[in-house]
Amino acid sequence: MIALEVGNLDGLIIFFVAIMFGPPVVFTIIGFLVKRNNPKTAKVLFILGAVYLLIGLGICGGFL
Repeated sequence: MIALEVGNLDGLIIFFVAIMFGPPVVFTIIGFLVKRNNPKTAKVLFILGAVYLLIGLGICGGFL
C-alpha cells in the first residue's frame, strides 16, 4: 500500500501564523490611533489584542 503524501504545507502554516498574530496587531494599531481621542477605548483594544494573542498562541500553537 502506498502512503499518502501531502506535499507542501507552507500555506497552511502561514494561515495559522496570520490567525495568531494578525488580529492582535490590528487591534494594537487601532488602539494607538484611537489613544489620543479615546484613551478608554484604546485600553480596551489593547486588552482585546493581548487576550486574542494569548488564546491564539494557545490554540493555534497547539495545532502547529
